[in-house]
Amino acid sequence: MDLFGGGDAGEGGGQIEDVPLHTTTRTRYLNYALSVITSRALPDVRDGLKPVQRRILYAMYTDLKLRPDSRYLKSARVVGDVMGKYH
Repeated sequence: MDLFGGGDAGEGGGQIEDVPLHTTTRTRYLNYALSVITSRALPDVRDGLKPVQRRILYAMYTDLKLRPDSRYLKSARVVGDVMGKYH
């Protein structure tokens, strides 16, 4: 079935294939879930930190200049800074 009237499957046209919705959603959800787990939820082997933890430490050190001897700062300030700049 050629929808756009120009060419066959070899030219990028392709066929429309009827696939059950539950099959497609299951496959795509599993691909997405695996992607999220590997890129966000699992700690990195190099330093043991998740990406969000690394962003928080980076913001605390570089942007907010938080050191052991620096002033007190509420955690909401750190979270707000990270959310505003890195998300």
